[in-house]
Amino acid sequence: MISLQENVLLAPYTTFKIGGPARRFVRVSTAQQLQEAFEWAKMKDVQTFLLGGGSNILVSDKGFDGLVIHLESTPPRREEFSLIAFAGTTLSSVVDMARDCSLEGMQNLSGIPGLVGGAVRGNAGAFGVEMKDVVFSVQALHGKTLEEKIFSNKECHFSYRTSVFKEEGWIVTEVLFKLRPGDKEKLAKIMEDVVAQRNAKHNQSALCAGSFFINPVVENEELRKEFEKETNASCREKKVPAGWLIDKMGLRGKKMGGAMVSEMHPNYIINTGDARAEDVVMLMSYIKQQVRDGLGVQLTQEVQLVGFD
Repeated sequence: MISLQENVLLAPYTTFKIGGPARRFVRVSTAQQLQEAFEWAKMKDVQTFLLGGGSNILVSDKGFDGLVIHLESTPPRREEFSLIAFAGTTLSSVVDMARDCSLEGMQNLSGIPGLVGGAVRGNAGAFGVEMKDVVFSVQALHGKTLEEKIFSNKECHFSYRTSVFKEEGWIVTEVLFKLRPGDKEKLAKIMEDVVAQRNAKHNQSALCAGSFFINPVVENEELRKEFEKETNASCREKKVPAGWLIDKMGLRGKKMGGAMVSEMHPNYIINTGDARAEDVVMLMSYIKQQVRDGLGVQLTQEVQLVGFD
C-alpha cells in the first residue's frame, strides 16, 4: 500500500540540493509499490517523475507539478555468480557486495553515486566499464501502459550514456548482474585505487549532479590532436572530454549567481551554497555558447532537467 504526500520540497533529495516542491510525492521500496504508484498516476492522469539517488538531475525552482516517485534503497541479493537488485538499490551497495562475494566485473564502478535504476538507464560507467558490461537482464514496467517485460542485455540497446529506458517509456524495476569469480583482496585494492582517482579529480562531497555534459564527438581532427598532445591520452571514437573543452575556453571557476564551474574538474557545475536552478541553467547555456563559438563543438547536457517548461 502506497502513501502519498503533498508539496514535498525536492532539494534535499538531490545531490545538487536545488529544486522546488513536488505537487505529490510517494516513497516506494518494491516493484509492486512502484507499479501501484504508476497505476494511481494513470488513473488520475498525473505526470510522473521517478526520483532515485538524486544525482544527474536538476529540478526547477518551481518544482514538479505531478507525482514524484522516490525509489528507496533495499539490499541486493546473491544467486551463485549473479547479483539481483531493485531499481532503488544504491549502485555502491551492489559493487560492495560483489567484492564481499569475490565476484569480479563491477570493481571499476566503485564510487559512482546514485541508484541501480538510474545507472542502467544512463548506462553509467567509469574506467573502461559500463553497465552494459555487467547487466544480464532488466525487469521493467512501462510507465503508461503498465506492461511488464524482461529485457535481455541486447534488448537494452546500451550505448554511450543511454539505453532503451531513456527513450521508450520503460521504467527499470529490477536488474540481474552476471559476474565472474574473482579474488576479494585484489578487487578491494582496485576499488580503493578507483575511489582515490575519483577523489583526485573531483571533491566527492561537493554539491553537484555529477558530470554535467556528455563527452562530445569532435570532427575537427586538429582539435583532437591538440587534446591528445596536451593530455597524452587517445580519443576513443573521436570523443573529447567535455571538461577539457570547457577548460580550453578558460571557464574553470566561472560563476553565475550561486553556480560555479568546478575548479577541480570543469565538467562539474557546483552549487556554492545558495544556487538556484536558474543560475545553473544560465551557466550551462553560457558554457555551451562559449564552447560552440570558440571551438565549433556543441555540448549536450548529461544532467536531466526536471520541471522545466
